[in-house]
Amino acid sequence: MEMVDPSVKQRILIIDDERSNIKLLAGELQSRYRISFALNGEDGLRIVQGELPVDLILLDIMMEGMDGYEVCRRLKSDPQTRNIPVIFITAMNEVADETKGLEIGAVDYITKPFTMAIVKARVRTHLELKRHRDLLENLSSLDGLTAISNRRRYDEVIQREWKRSQREATPLSLILIDIDHFKSYNDTYGHAAGDDCLKQVAKTLAASVNRPGDLVARYGGEEFVVVLPRTDPEGAALVAEKMRREIESLDIRHESSPTAGCLTISLGVATTLPTPHESPRELAGASDRSLYQAKRNGRNQVQQVQLETTSGS
Repeated sequence: MEMVDPSVKQRILIIDDERSNIKLLAGELQSRYRISFALNGEDGLRIVQGELPVDLILLDIMMEGMDGYEVCRRLKSDPQTRNIPVIFITAMNEVADETKGLEIGAVDYITKPFTMAIVKARVRTHLELKRHRDLLENLSSLDGLTAISNRRRYDEVIQREWKRSQREATPLSLILIDIDHFKSYNDTYGHAAGDDCLKQVAKTLAASVNRPGDLVARYGGEEFVVVLPRTDPEGAALVAEKMRREIESLDIRHESSPTAGCLTISLGVATTLPTPHESPRELAGASDRSLYQAKRNGRNQVQQVQLETTSGS
């Protein structure tokens, strides 16, 4: 989930095989919201799984191919899309039809012919609720000390990006980062200074990436992790070296460090082309081994490995 910016228009996806319905709904809603549309269920699911976040789906039931019920079932069975509210807008007006739609996860059910004022009111209500849920979700995904993403957020993002990279056949890179001799820093300067140090490091690392899909998170203690979708080994190495230099340039005094007179970091980089025969654990393990190599070689450096992909049946 992306950080919530109340100034950004929320996005509505309309899935309907009748162009006239899409035109009517889009025409009435586009002044307040961003609109995407699909003429069938398969295309609708592809849009939801794409990079543009979808905040609400207006879904027809009777469509050729995959019907609206099946689209809704698939959305609700996927952890990445199950929290997107779905409103059925359909000519199926029997109580049993409405009951079925609500039971499989829709938040509302509007029958055709619809009144536009009612559609607008219900859309507004469910988008407001979605925004509040997103804000609460974001708060639970932040590290309390450093205010960057936490381990829980990392776990969600790496799973999502692994699936996306596998689907698109694009490389996925991971950087594990450890602050060199942080225990001795705490022992020398005290835990309050240690907390300030963690905050400075986190802020600097987060500012080192600028693509919307990149993630910097606190992994635990003095460790951080960076997820770099669509990034090859060369690109990941450049990001890691930039981070190493920028932390060193902070010139945070560290008299007890045998590596340098200032605070430094060690970084382990790994890149893979995700396949169904692997999981993010292999990528994290490779990053961890690279980080260990960086420490063993003297710290304040980047070490890197590229995973061999397997093909198999």
